[in-house]
Amino acid sequence: MKAFKATVVGKVQGVWFRDSTRKEAIKLNVVGWVKNMPDGTVYLEAEGEEEQLNQLKKWLHVGSHYSRVDDVDIEWIEPTGSYSTFEMRF
Repeated sequence: MKAFKATVVGKVQGVWFRDSTRKEAIKLNVVGWVKNMPDGTVYLEAEGEEEQLNQLKKWLHVGSHYSRVDDVDIEWIEPTGSYSTFEMRF
């Protein structure tokens, strides 16, 4: 089990980015959460197998259909093991 936290910069709010991230994570069997931040970025924490996390990382650089991703800052962290699904936070 591995984990990372990520901040996604670009046109990522109001374009279904969080929901699309949640759906992609669930499809990949990754758990954690995603949230819009006050500065216009999207922040997420994800846990799962390394291969699935790497696939999610690749997806984050592309984003949802209407988004425009300018940058993704990813930091590997210790997994907590406390998530059972991938959710959107508000």
